[in-house]
Amino acid sequence: MDAVLIALTAFVLILPVELPDKTFVATLVLSTRYPPLPVWLGVVAAFGVQCLIAVTAGHWLGKLPQLPVSLAAAALFLVGAVVLARGARSADAEEAEQEAEFSAKVAGGAKGWRAAAASFVVLFTAEWGDLSQFLVAGLVAKGQPAVPVFFGAWAALATISGLAVLFGRVLLARVRLAIVRYVAAGVCATLAVITVVTAFTS
Repeated sequence: MDAVLIALTAFVLILPVELPDKTFVATLVLSTRYPPLPVWLGVVAAFGVQCLIAVTAGHWLGKLPQLPVSLAAAALFLVGAVVLARGARSADAEEAEQEAEFSAKVAGGAKGWRAAAASFVVLFTAEWGDLSQFLVAGLVAKGQPAVPVFFGAWAALATISGLAVLFGRVLLARVRLAIVRYVAAGVCATLAVITVVTAFTS
């Protein structure tokens, strides 16, 4: 039961962080160039590798003394909250810029495994150093088990990419990205406070 709760925590943290992010936009653009299923499979595979790298990094960071690691994790959550809150007002403009950027990078025509491989490469390169990676690493570094964090974060990213492939245009037209970013900032700020309190009381 604890593992399910931890996975759910990772899912709830990553989902709103990535919904207005380049992850969603890149997948949407890819799905307009290639068949949807290979795009989704390639993107999900890329996310799996990225999550594995993030939880591995968090695991090794967790070997360091606990108090500084917990404070560093809290700092990551706080930085995430600030970045998301500051970018909320310009979220819609950023989405248009990102869509133009990815449209210029992606050539159409591929099918099957070629489309999946192209989608893998685009997302794998786009997501390096992304906020979600740092947050996943922070969760593991502060003591959460790596396996449920991995599956919770991966499920969130797979959900986001699935929504982008199936309903991307509809969601962008109806969902205020600024509100989503404020919600994500609130989640990150809450985790920062919880992490600091836990660090000094445990």
